[in-house]
Amino acid sequence: MGAGKPATIYDVAARAGVSKSLVSLVLQRSPRVSQQRRDAVLKAIQELDYRPSTAAVSLAGTRSRTIGVVLDDFRNQWFVDLLTGLREALQDQGHRLVVADRFLNTGLDASPVEGFLSMRVEGIVIAGEPDTDLAIPASMPVVVAGGRAALPRADTVANDDRAGGRMAADHLLTLGHTRLGFVGARSAASDERRAGLEARVVSAPSGASVAVSVQPGEPTEEAGSRGLGQLLDEHPEVTAVFAANDVMALGALSELAARGLRVPEDVSVMGYDDTPLAATRYVGLTSIDDRSVEIGRGAGERLLARIADPALPATEVLVEPRLVARRTTAAR
Repeated sequence: MGAGKPATIYDVAARAGVSKSLVSLVLQRSPRVSQQRRDAVLKAIQELDYRPSTAAVSLAGTRSRTIGVVLDDFRNQWFVDLLTGLREALQDQGHRLVVADRFLNTGLDASPVEGFLSMRVEGIVIAGEPDTDLAIPASMPVVVAGGRAALPRADTVANDDRAGGRMAADHLLTLGHTRLGFVGARSAASDERRAGLEARVVSAPSGASVAVSVQPGEPTEEAGSRGLGQLLDEHPEVTAVFAANDVMALGALSELAARGLRVPEDVSVMGYDDTPLAATRYVGLTSIDDRSVEIGRGAGERLLARIADPALPATEVLVEPRLVARRTTAAR
Protein backbone atom coordinates (compact mmCIF):
# COMPACT_ATOMS: atom_id res chain seq x y z
CA MET A 1 0.00 0.00 0.00
CA GLY A 2 1.61 3.27 -1.13
CA ALA A 3 2.09 6.27 1.14
CA GLY A 4 -1.07 8.32 1.47
CA LYS A 5 -3.16 5.74 -0.33
CA PRO A 6 -6.36 4.88 1.59
CA ALA A 7 -6.68 1.34 2.86
CA THR A 8 -9.05 -1.03 1.09
CA ILE A 9 -11.07 -3.97 2.33
CA TYR A 10 -8.43 -6.23 0.76
CA ASP A 11 -5.71 -4.56 2.88
CA VAL A 12 -7.79 -5.20 6.00
CA ALA A 13 -8.31 -8.84 5.05
CA ALA A 14 -4.57 -9.33 4.43
CA ARG A 15 -3.60 -7.67 7.73
CA ALA A 16 -6.12 -9.73 9.71
CA GLY A 17 -5.32 -12.96 7.88
CA VAL A 18 -8.92 -13.55 6.80
CA SER A 19 -10.96 -13.40 3.60
CA LYS A 20 -12.58 -10.27 2.19
CA SER A 21 -15.97 -11.89 2.73
CA LEU A 22 -15.30 -12.30 6.43
CA VAL A 23 -14.34 -8.61 6.71
CA SER A 24 -17.68 -7.78 5.08
CA LEU A 25 -19.49 -9.92 7.65
CA VAL A 26 -17.75 -8.05 10.47
CA LEU A 27 -18.75 -4.71 8.94
CA GLN A 28 -22.36 -5.98 8.85
CA ARG A 29 -22.08 -6.99 12.53
CA SER A 30 -22.96 -10.53 11.60
CA PRO A 31 -23.26 -12.96 14.54
CA ARG A 32 -21.73 -15.70 12.37
CA VAL A 33 -18.16 -14.46 13.01
CA SER A 34 -16.18 -15.80 15.95
CA GLN A 35 -15.02 -13.28 18.54
CA GLN A 36 -11.36 -14.08 17.81
CA ARG A 37 -11.67 -13.29 14.11
CA ARG A 38 -13.88 -10.28 14.77
CA ASP A 39 -11.23 -8.84 17.09
CA ALA A 40 -8.52 -9.46 14.49
CA VAL A 41 -10.52 -7.62 11.81
CA LEU A 42 -11.39 -4.70 14.08
CA LYS A 43 -7.73 -4.38 15.09
CA ALA A 44 -6.68 -4.32 11.42
CA ILE A 45 -9.33 -1.68 10.65
CA GLN A 46 -8.00 0.51 13.45
CA GLU A 47 -4.34 0.05 12.51
CA LEU A 48 -5.00 0.83 8.85
CA ASP A 49 -7.49 3.62 9.60
CA TYR A 50 -9.86 1.91 7.16
CA ARG A 51 -13.05 3.76 6.20
CA PRO A 52 -15.60 1.41 4.58
CA SER A 53 -17.55 2.78 1.63
CA THR A 54 -21.31 2.48 2.13
CA ALA A 55 -21.83 2.43 -1.61
CA ALA A 56 -19.25 -0.32 -2.07
CA VAL A 57 -20.82 -2.44 0.63
CA SER A 58 -24.23 -2.01 -1.03
CA LEU A 59 -22.94 -2.88 -4.48
CA ALA A 60 -21.32 -5.98 -3.04
CA GLY A 61 -24.82 -7.20 -2.28
CA THR A 62 -24.77 -6.62 1.49
CA ARG A 63 -27.08 -4.34 3.44
CA SER A 64 -26.18 -0.66 3.45
CA ARG A 65 -27.49 -0.10 7.00
CA THR A 66 -28.32 3.44 5.87
CA ILE A 67 -31.57 5.37 6.31
CA GLY A 68 -32.34 8.50 4.31
CA VAL A 69 -34.07 11.41 6.05
CA VAL A 70 -35.72 14.22 4.06
CA LEU A 71 -36.20 17.47 6.01
CA ASP A 72 -38.31 20.48 5.08
CA ASP A 73 -35.75 23.01 6.23
CA PHE A 74 -32.44 22.65 8.10
CA ARG A 75 -33.07 25.99 9.83
CA ASN A 76 -36.08 24.70 11.77
CA GLN A 77 -34.89 23.57 15.21
CA TRP A 78 -37.85 21.19 15.49
CA PHE A 79 -35.82 18.68 13.51
CA VAL A 80 -33.05 18.50 16.15
CA ASP A 81 -35.16 16.52 18.63
CA LEU A 82 -36.77 14.48 15.86
CA LEU A 83 -33.35 13.32 14.64
CA THR A 84 -32.35 12.53 18.23
CA GLY A 85 -35.30 10.16 18.56
CA LEU A 86 -34.59 8.61 15.16
CA ARG A 87 -30.98 7.97 16.09
CA GLU A 88 -31.98 6.35 19.38
CA ALA A 89 -34.31 3.94 17.59
CA LEU A 90 -31.91 3.04 14.78
CA GLN A 91 -28.42 3.02 16.27
CA ASP A 92 -28.83 -0.24 18.19
CA GLN A 93 -29.49 -1.97 14.87
CA GLY A 94 -26.33 -0.45 13.37
CA HIS A 95 -28.12 1.94 11.04
CA ARG A 96 -26.71 5.34 10.12
CA LEU A 97 -28.67 8.41 9.06
CA VAL A 98 -28.12 10.44 5.91
CA VAL A 99 -29.97 13.76 5.99
CA ALA A 100 -31.03 16.00 3.10
CA ASP A 101 -33.05 19.20 2.83
CA ARG A 102 -35.63 18.81 0.04
CA PHE A 103 -35.29 22.52 -0.89
CA LEU A 104 -31.49 22.68 -0.80
CA ASN A 105 -30.86 21.61 -4.39
CA THR A 106 -34.04 22.79 -6.06
CA GLY A 107 -31.97 25.07 -8.30
CA LEU A 108 -30.25 21.98 -9.64
CA ASP A 109 -33.57 20.25 -10.26
CA ALA A 110 -32.35 17.40 -8.03
CA SER A 111 -34.43 15.38 -5.59
CA PRO A 112 -32.82 14.11 -2.37
CA VAL A 113 -34.52 10.79 -3.01
CA GLU A 114 -32.39 10.26 -6.13
CA GLY A 115 -29.26 10.55 -4.02
CA PHE A 116 -30.66 8.17 -1.43
CA LEU A 117 -31.51 5.59 -4.08
CA SER A 118 -27.98 5.75 -5.48
CA MET A 119 -26.71 4.99 -1.97
CA ARG A 120 -29.14 2.06 -1.76
CA VAL A 121 -30.69 3.19 1.50
CA GLU A 122 -32.86 0.62 3.24
CA GLY A 123 -35.65 3.05 4.04
CA ILE A 124 -36.65 6.72 3.97
CA VAL A 125 -38.12 8.99 6.63
CA ILE A 126 -40.00 12.07 5.39
CA ALA A 127 -39.77 14.57 8.26
CA GLY A 128 -42.53 17.17 8.09
CA GLU A 129 -45.09 17.62 5.35
CA PRO A 130 -44.64 14.96 2.62
CA ASP A 131 -44.19 16.02 -0.99
CA THR A 132 -45.95 13.77 -3.49
CA ASP A 133 -43.39 14.83 -6.13
CA LEU A 134 -40.56 12.99 -4.36
CA ALA A 135 -41.13 9.93 -6.59
CA ILE A 136 -40.27 7.25 -4.05
CA PRO A 137 -40.33 3.70 -5.49
CA ALA A 138 -43.20 1.52 -4.29
CA SER A 139 -40.75 -1.04 -2.94
CA MET A 140 -39.00 1.46 -0.64
CA PRO A 141 -40.07 1.38 3.06
CA VAL A 142 -41.26 4.90 4.00
CA VAL A 143 -42.40 6.57 7.21
CA VAL A 144 -43.72 10.14 7.48
CA ALA A 145 -42.64 11.72 10.77
CA GLY A 146 -44.41 14.80 12.06
CA GLY A 147 -46.68 15.32 9.04
CA ARG A 148 -49.63 13.52 7.54
CA ALA A 149 -48.93 10.81 4.98
CA ALA A 150 -50.01 11.71 1.46
CA LEU A 151 -48.02 8.76 0.18
CA PRO A 152 -49.44 5.27 -0.38
CA ARG A 153 -47.99 2.49 1.76
CA ALA A 154 -46.34 4.99 4.14
CA ASP A 155 -46.65 4.81 7.90
CA THR A 156 -47.27 8.02 9.86
CA VAL A 157 -45.96 8.97 13.29
CA ALA A 158 -47.06 12.47 14.23
CA ASN A 159 -48.14 14.74 17.00
CA ASP A 160 -51.88 14.96 17.70
CA ASP A 161 -52.00 18.54 16.44
CA ARG A 162 -55.73 18.96 16.95
CA ALA A 163 -55.41 17.94 20.60
CA GLY A 164 -52.58 20.48 20.91
CA GLY A 165 -54.83 23.21 19.55
CA ARG A 166 -57.44 22.32 22.17
CA MET A 167 -54.77 22.51 24.88
CA ALA A 168 -53.78 25.99 23.71
CA ALA A 169 -57.40 27.14 23.85
CA ASP A 170 -57.92 25.67 27.32
CA HIS A 171 -54.81 27.42 28.62
CA LEU A 172 -55.77 30.84 27.27
CA LEU A 173 -59.44 30.55 28.22
CA THR A 174 -58.51 29.51 31.75
CA LEU A 175 -56.38 32.65 32.01
CA GLY A 176 -59.49 34.70 31.21
CA HIS A 177 -58.81 35.59 27.57
CA THR A 178 -61.90 35.70 25.36
CA ARG A 179 -60.51 37.50 22.29
CA LEU A 180 -57.99 35.08 20.83
CA GLY A 181 -55.90 35.26 17.68
CA PHE A 182 -54.34 32.51 15.58
CA VAL A 183 -51.34 33.07 13.29
CA GLY A 184 -50.55 30.16 10.99
CA ALA A 185 -49.38 29.03 7.58
CA ARG A 186 -50.74 26.84 4.82
CA SER A 187 -49.82 23.39 6.09
CA ALA A 188 -51.66 20.33 7.38
CA ALA A 189 -50.18 20.73 10.88
CA SER A 190 -51.16 24.40 11.07
CA ASP A 191 -54.69 23.60 9.90
CA GLU A 192 -55.08 20.87 12.53
CA ARG A 193 -53.83 23.13 15.33
CA ARG A 194 -56.17 25.90 14.25
CA ALA A 195 -59.10 23.46 14.05
CA GLY A 196 -58.46 22.26 17.60
CA LEU A 197 -58.28 25.83 18.89
CA GLU A 198 -61.46 26.95 17.16
CA ALA A 199 -63.46 23.87 18.17
CA ARG A 200 -62.66 24.41 21.84
CA VAL A 201 -63.33 28.16 21.73
CA VAL A 202 -66.69 27.68 19.98
CA SER A 203 -67.79 25.29 22.72
CA ALA A 204 -66.63 27.57 25.54
CA PRO A 205 -69.45 29.15 27.58
CA SER A 206 -67.70 32.53 27.74
CA GLY A 207 -68.66 33.80 24.28
CA ALA A 208 -65.03 33.75 23.24
CA SER A 209 -63.92 34.22 19.63
CA VAL A 210 -60.89 33.59 17.41
CA ALA A 211 -59.47 35.96 14.79
CA VAL A 212 -57.36 34.14 12.20
CA SER A 213 -54.44 35.12 9.98
CA VAL A 214 -53.10 32.38 7.71
CA GLN A 215 -49.98 33.31 5.74
CA PRO A 216 -48.90 31.87 2.38
CA GLY A 217 -45.62 30.00 2.16
CA GLU A 218 -43.54 28.50 4.95
CA PRO A 219 -44.22 29.07 8.69
CA THR A 220 -41.24 31.39 9.21
CA GLU A 221 -40.48 34.11 11.75
CA GLU A 222 -41.14 36.76 9.10
CA ALA A 223 -44.52 35.19 8.32
CA GLY A 224 -45.39 35.24 12.02
CA SER A 225 -44.54 38.93 12.31
CA ARG A 226 -46.47 39.84 9.17
CA GLY A 227 -49.44 37.69 10.16
CA LEU A 228 -49.76 39.20 13.62
CA GLY A 229 -49.47 42.70 12.19
CA GLN A 230 -52.37 42.03 9.83
CA LEU A 231 -54.40 40.40 12.59
CA LEU A 232 -53.99 43.29 15.04
CA ASP A 233 -54.76 45.87 12.35
CA GLU A 234 -58.12 44.19 11.81
CA HIS A 235 -58.74 42.95 15.37
CA PRO A 236 -57.07 45.27 17.92
CA GLU A 237 -59.22 43.72 20.67
CA VAL A 238 -57.15 40.49 20.63
CA THR A 239 -55.43 39.86 23.97
CA ALA A 240 -53.89 36.43 23.36
CA VAL A 241 -52.21 34.92 20.30
CA PHE A 242 -51.57 31.27 19.48
CA ALA A 243 -48.97 30.78 16.72
CA ALA A 244 -48.81 27.59 14.66
CA ASN A 245 -45.19 27.00 15.73
CA ASP A 246 -42.48 28.56 17.89
CA VAL A 247 -40.75 30.20 14.93
CA MET A 248 -43.91 32.11 14.01
CA ALA A 249 -44.42 32.95 17.70
CA LEU A 250 -40.98 34.60 17.73
CA GLY A 251 -42.09 36.72 14.78
CA ALA A 252 -45.23 37.64 16.71
CA LEU A 253 -43.13 38.71 19.70
CA SER A 254 -41.02 40.92 17.44
CA GLU A 255 -44.12 42.57 15.96
CA LEU A 256 -45.57 43.26 19.41
CA ALA A 257 -42.29 44.84 20.54
CA ALA A 258 -42.24 47.03 17.41
CA ARG A 259 -45.75 48.24 18.29
CA GLY A 260 -44.82 48.99 21.88
CA LEU A 261 -47.07 46.27 23.28
CA ARG A 262 -45.91 44.34 26.34
CA VAL A 263 -45.90 40.55 26.67
CA PRO A 264 -47.80 39.22 28.57
CA GLU A 265 -49.24 42.39 30.16
CA ASP A 266 -50.91 43.60 26.94
CA VAL A 267 -50.92 40.45 24.80
CA SER A 268 -50.18 36.85 25.75
CA VAL A 269 -48.33 34.74 23.18
CA MET A 270 -47.86 31.01 22.85
CA GLY A 271 -46.32 28.77 20.22
CA TYR A 272 -46.08 25.11 19.29
CA ASP A 273 -43.26 22.50 19.21
CA ASP A 274 -41.45 23.61 22.41
CA THR A 275 -38.16 24.09 20.55
CA PRO A 276 -34.93 24.91 22.46
CA LEU A 277 -35.47 28.61 21.67
CA ALA A 278 -38.79 28.59 23.52
CA ALA A 279 -37.10 27.34 26.69
CA THR A 280 -34.34 29.96 26.75
CA ARG A 281 -34.47 32.35 29.68
CA TYR A 282 -34.59 35.37 27.38
CA VAL A 283 -37.65 34.16 25.46
CA GLY A 284 -39.54 32.01 28.00
CA LEU A 285 -42.22 31.16 25.46
CA THR A 286 -45.30 29.22 26.50
CA SER A 287 -45.57 26.38 24.00
CA ILE A 288 -47.20 23.07 23.23
CA ASP A 289 -44.59 20.32 23.39
CA ASP A 290 -45.19 18.04 20.41
CA ARG A 291 -42.76 15.50 21.89
CA SER A 292 -40.67 15.35 18.76
CA VAL A 293 -38.10 13.00 20.33
CA GLU A 294 -40.90 10.46 20.78
CA ILE A 295 -42.08 11.09 17.21
CA GLY A 296 -38.58 10.41 15.89
CA ARG A 297 -38.20 7.30 18.01
CA GLY A 298 -41.60 6.00 16.90
CA ALA A 299 -40.79 6.70 13.26
CA GLY A 300 -37.55 4.76 13.57
CA GLU A 301 -39.31 1.80 15.16
CA ARG A 302 -42.01 1.78 12.47
CA LEU A 303 -39.40 1.95 9.72
CA LEU A 304 -37.47 -0.99 11.15
CA ALA A 305 -40.71 -2.99 11.30
CA ARG A 306 -41.52 -2.11 7.69
CA ILE A 307 -38.01 -3.02 6.52
CA ALA A 308 -38.41 -6.40 8.22
CA ASP A 309 -41.87 -6.94 6.72
CA PRO A 310 -42.72 -4.71 3.72
CA ALA A 311 -46.21 -6.22 3.54
CA LEU A 312 -47.31 -4.65 6.83
CA PRO A 313 -50.43 -2.46 6.48
CA ALA A 314 -49.87 1.29 6.76
CA THR A 315 -50.51 2.67 10.23
CA GLU A 316 -50.94 6.10 11.83
CA VAL A 317 -49.57 6.73 15.32
CA LEU A 318 -50.48 10.02 17.05
CA VAL A 319 -48.37 11.20 19.98
CA GLU A 320 -50.20 13.14 22.71
CA PRO A 321 -48.79 16.68 23.18
CA ARG A 322 -48.40 18.53 26.47
CA LEU A 323 -48.56 22.15 27.59
CA VAL A 324 -45.40 23.92 28.81
CA ALA A 325 -46.42 27.21 30.44
CA ARG A 326 -43.82 29.96 30.69
CA ARG A 327 -43.77 33.74 31.09
CA THR A 328 -45.30 34.86 27.74
CA THR A 329 -48.83 34.04 28.89
CA ALA A 330 -50.62 35.50 31.90
CA ALA A 331 -54.11 36.09 33.32
CA ARG A 332 -56.18 38.76 31.67
